[in-house]
Amino acid sequence: MRLLGIKTSRNGGPTVIEQVEQYVAAHREEYLARLMEFLRIPSVSTDPEGVRDTHRAAEWVRDLLGAAGLEAELVETPKHPVVIADSGPPAGDGPTLLLYGHYDVQPAGELDLWSSPPFEPEVRDGRIYARGSADDKGQLLTHLLALEAWRKVGADLPVRVKCLIEGEEEIGSVNLEPVVREHRQRLACDYIALSDTAKLDDDTPAITYGTKGLVYKEIRVYGPSADLHSGSFGGSVSNPGNVLADIVASLKDGDQRVTIPGFYDAVRSISPAEREQMAALPFDERAYLKSLGSPSLVGEAGFSVQQRRWCRPTLDVNGLFGGYMGAGAATIIPAWAGAKVSMRIVPDQDPKSISQAFDEAVRRAAGSDVRVEIDTLAAAGAYMCPIDSPGAQAAARAIEAGFGKAPVFVREGGTLPILPMFKEILGADSLMMGFALPNCNLHSPDEFLVLEDFHAGIRTAVHLPRMLAELQTEPKSAVGDTAR
Repeated sequence: MRLLGIKTSRNGGPTVIEQVEQYVAAHREEYLARLMEFLRIPSVSTDPEGVRDTHRAAEWVRDLLGAAGLEAELVETPKHPVVIADSGPPAGDGPTLLLYGHYDVQPAGELDLWSSPPFEPEVRDGRIYARGSADDKGQLLTHLLALEAWRKVGADLPVRVKCLIEGEEEIGSVNLEPVVREHRQRLACDYIALSDTAKLDDDTPAITYGTKGLVYKEIRVYGPSADLHSGSFGGSVSNPGNVLADIVASLKDGDQRVTIPGFYDAVRSISPAEREQMAALPFDERAYLKSLGSPSLVGEAGFSVQQRRWCRPTLDVNGLFGGYMGAGAATIIPAWAGAKVSMRIVPDQDPKSISQAFDEAVRRAAGSDVRVEIDTLAAAGAYMCPIDSPGAQAAARAIEAGFGKAPVFVREGGTLPILPMFKEILGADSLMMGFALPNCNLHSPDEFLVLEDFHAGIRTAVHLPRMLAELQTEPKSAVGDTAR
């Protein structure tokens, strides 16, 4: 007979949740070995020659979930498969949780910069070093092992849990949205949990409740049909390099505010409560500046560093190119020059409106003496989860149970396009529970995950279904009623 319930045992023995906790504590070494096994699979989604390894990682995830008693399958896409799994309806009436994660990883980069081979995991000083250890195999595995632990003690999960594990996050999740749209009834849920973010610092767990959106542009300015001698032709034609410099300079003013007309019209103000909460977070500006190696901190006037990083829209030049860039001198007027510019946008800013306003501002600044081409390389909206929602509070209690310390709520300056996509299609908010350190070298050599955070993450993931089961929820609407 399977065990049900999460309260005190009638016979005085351990409760179900205590049994799961004891099982997890007894299997620490096994969990580390399985993490190492997972990390040895070089599932680099960008590698056209690594398709077999990427598929093997998807099968590894599917098999783990299947062995844990979930109905799990691979859903093929034009590139890498998606794993969809379902624990089935619970005995009680509670919310449904969808776990999201990704099994693909970034390329290793320059191998000489690694202290140990990127796909041969190595434990040093309480950390496991390997590509994917933090992003996202280690964090994903915490949730999968927690599901398994519930079943290993003979207990049913207290809520229905579904899984959506993809293999293309590192290349923009190009095939995920069609899968979510096609399977949205299977994936219908009340909350989405993911662990692909970070703690605040070494000692402080965190829940990320907001991410910025992104509008990414490439500008090319064309002048003469070929490079010209700057002595013979200078002063008689427009120089694309000069024009590009004028364009870039025109996009911000002396107070570091973006000058594009209408750019701030829809920006949501930071509430007094959020300002107070942010100011209470531990943050050392001097240490932060030292860690960056920059001469000084600059940004939009009137806002703190954290407010600018997390809550205010920004515009940054990501690259400048064109003309002569070799050694020595070449006195030319370049035929063309280009720049890549990104804008991180915040809630209520519409990517399409910002994109159009940017194009218009660039063309005005360029004038009529050159030809301008503008390409949109990426566009995604911002995302915010209400931190007072029952799901967010349940996640906070689960983290406190797992880490022994209540988490702080933070925002993130990066972009996760899947979050507004999930909200649109599934009508569910995402709970971002980060177990990695902010300096874990994700996307860089010597990526690592602290082993104690890995085990605390498993404990957190064990408690999350329990905390959600205790919520007093209203009957959820059918997904067709809540999602377009």
